Amino acid sequence: MERNRAKKKTAVRVLLSAVIILVVLYLLQRLLMPKYMSGVVEGAMVSEYYDEKKDHDVIFIGDCELYENISPMVLWEEYGINSYIRGTAQQLIWQSYYLMEETFTYEKPDVVVFNVLSMKYDEPQRETYNRMTLDGMKWSRSKIGSIKASMTEEENFLDYVFPLLRYHSRWNELSGEDFKYFWHREKVTHNGYYMRVDALPAENVPEGKILADYQFGDNAYYYLDKMVELCEKNDVELVLVKAPSLAPYWYDEWEVQMEDYAREHDLKYYNFLELIDEVGLDFTTDTYDAGLHLNLSGAEKMAHYFGRVLAEDCGLENRRGEEELERAWEKKRQAYDAEIARQQEALEAGEPVK
Repeated sequence: MERNRAKKKTAVRVLLSAVIILVVLYLLQRLLMPKYMSGVVEGAMVSEYYDEKKDHDVIFIGDCELYENISPMVLWEEYGINSYIRGTAQQLIWQSYYLMEETFTYEKPDVVVFNVLSMKYDEPQRETYNRMTLDGMKWSRSKIGSIKASMTEEENFLDYVFPLLRYHSRWNELSGEDFKYFWHREKVTHNGYYMRVDALPAENVPEGKILADYQFGDNAYYYLDKMVELCEKNDVELVLVKAPSLAPYWYDEWEVQMEDYAREHDLKYYNFLELIDEVGLDFTTDTYDAGLHLNLSGAEKMAHYFGRVLAEDCGLENRRGEEELERAWEKKRQAYDAEIARQQEALEAGEPVK
């Protein structure tokens, strides 16, 4: 009897010790993982989607040529289109595919828009960019698939399962931000759109260098095919776009491949580099980094133009008048205006816009 009680006490102590250790490790991991609240905010973008009500007409998926180049606010206010951008820095096509797959477990939008610049990459690139996309994803079959497809030779799957293994050496990099945002993070986007109001004209944009091979790789086409199949299976229209960013350079040989692919698979494809004048973009005023990305002025022009395309060519209905959506977007408008004011105040004070 006494021996049984002793065994139970020992088991309880062991269990309690294990729980304490796990809690401590969890708290350490939470502290040491990057918060992405200043500087490189792109790492905070993926996780913001999970807080949204999943009732979007359009989901944009891709790299910075989407999340910096189109304003969902304008899509809503001018066309009644409820949209969200699931974008990250240097989002590779397999990462886009798995984000799309994950999105379809939450909602089935009418349209998914994919930016084709990532077709230029056929193999994993850099862990830093991988982390910005993958760490923010919730655990799912899609996240596991994306990790396996994205890892470089130097990376280890367990480092994604237990990020503490990867970030344990961040002690000397900790700042007040790590403690301030220990339990919560502020939003860095507006329905996935990253706003900049400053302007830096595009001047002397270099031409592309001659490449040894202009053919997109088999792996890139494999995942583009999977996107097509996934959208067909879920009755979602896939629309391909090339954003109007002047750099990185978009080669004519790449354009021909995308046009051929879209025609062969009966997809809509819009190259906005060829529509700059129609959109009304002015690269002396509508870019904040010399032509790589659009600023607020340019992103709103893009949304004004593309919203009409989505409404007329894709048949998206105007949902203004739906009370719940109206209330949600009114709150989003307040945050949008507040961010514009904050950045403009920084400019007037001669401070850098972040």
